[in-house]
Amino acid sequence: SDFFRPFYVACYKSIISANEVISNSSDAATVGEAKFLRALSYFKLVRVFGDVTVFLEAASAEGIAETDLTRKAKADVYTDVIIPDLQAAKSALSALSASAANGRATSIAAQGLLGKVYATIGNYGAAKTELSAVINNASSAGIELESDFANVFGSDNDLNSEILFATTMSSTATLSTIGGEIYTNWYAGQNTKADEDAPMSQDLIDAFAASAGDKRAALTIDGNKSVKYASGTTTDADWIELRLADVIMLYAEALNETGSSAEDVLDVIDPIRTRAGLAALDHATINTEALVRQAILNERRLEFACEGQRWFDLVRFDAAQPGILNAEMGETISSNYHVFPVPVTEVTSFDQIEQNAGY
Repeated sequence: SDFFRPFYVACYKSIISANEVISNSSDAATVGEAKFLRALSYFKLVRVFGDVTVFLEAASAEGIAETDLTRKAKADVYTDVIIPDLQAAKSALSALSASAANGRATSIAAQGLLGKVYATIGNYGAAKTELSAVINNASSAGIELESDFANVFGSDNDLNSEILFATTMSSTATLSTIGGEIYTNWYAGQNTKADEDAPMSQDLIDAFAASAGDKRAALTIDGNKSVKYASGTTTDADWIELRLADVIMLYAEALNETGSSAEDVLDVIDPIRTRAGLAALDHATINTEALVRQAILNERRLEFACEGQRWFDLVRFDAAQPGILNAEMGETISSNYHVFPVPVTEVTSFDQIEQNAGY
């Protein structure tokens, strides 16, 4: 489980830094940015580990050691930390364009992430409200879909018009590594633990092959490796945390889960397919909630392949329609394994931190 330790540590370092700013800054916008980053870090943690340790005050290393480290229920982390922080950030930050904000959090980024959070916990009514507002206000905030999917990724396209928020990167910065490799190697299928002959899922390769004419294929996979994010020892390419296509697809999902007609939901998805060079989905045959749900999941797989979304999509969709995850995995997966093991060093170092069930 120490595979997850760099991720775990990085998230908590971000949280500790955010706490310092929130506790000590008198500038509302600065505090809003810090709350956005704290919410983003806790969102990442709860999706990966479930229940997590929470501390919201600035503290010295000695103070943190004396803090109650008992893992808090993930539902409470959402309602007591993540959602309030994003609501506060949405209020505090002006809706600057991504380029004007120069990679910093904005109100529309906070609202988009809030919508994604609501969808993740199954509150699709609230998700629909937030995501609809993002889509309606995107243009005025300088946000729009890139007309060419090729312009979304790569260091030459950092902070393009589609990006609501990205973690900005520089090849001159000291990067967090996993086993001596930068994180992008893992998304590119070029890490030391990948299957040397087939680092990329054959099932994903087959899915692109079945999507005849899909422009995203060559821009996502080269042979059996991903090309969305460059691999190597350094990177200038930003890590995209949230882009408009994700907001649009989440909005379609929220519509479907709150009773909108299949026709209305598919109308939302079609521009994503059009950009990919594909025909609109068949509205005549994809005409039930379950069929639309599967169509959205299938489209998300191709649109966000190698962006770290697939597993969390499967877990979320399985909550709406039990069996989806098992069908994809080809076997019955215990719900214990919908989350991952807490780094063993945390469990052995702190009596208050217990390991997830099943590990």
